[in-house]
Amino acid sequence: MRTTALFPGSFDPFTLGHLDVLHSALKLFDKVIVAVGYNSSKPGFFPPEVRVDIIKECVKDLENVEVCSFKGLTIEFCRTIGASCIVRGIRTTTDFELESVVAQANKRMAPEISSIFIPSSHEYSFISSTVVRDVLINGGSAKCFLPKWVDIDKYMKKR
Repeated sequence: MRTTALFPGSFDPFTLGHLDVLHSALKLFDKVIVAVGYNSSKPGFFPPEVRVDIIKECVKDLENVEVCSFKGLTIEFCRTIGASCIVRGIRTTTDFELESVVAQANKRMAPEISSIFIPSSHEYSFISSTVVRDVLINGGSAKCFLPKWVDIDKYMKKR
């Protein structure tokens, strides 16, 4: 039986921490779908299409990974794509507390879908998309927080 997991998030932008969690998830699942959640009331720093492009660039050499975007409830998207598990990255205890509440709500609405928390490696635990966005907004170089093959300057022009 093939197992498919959904790794959802805003990924605004996709960081080394996200990539680290994805590598761990690929050890557990046959296929991982990385999905950019779209929230019309919160447009984000990069448009969803650009975030998808950045992620595709980051995972181009990985097997068994798909990248897409979605609207609506994560559990409904899981049902649509046949994912039995939601992967969430955890950096801190604060992340755990927030993700735990969301996982419990998801479990109540969709008991057939499990959530799994994957801690980021220590060297990436301080990296957040919020920090990366702040660096980019203020004209700094965020290259040390992003996979080395991502040309972030190219994407900054698409904002």
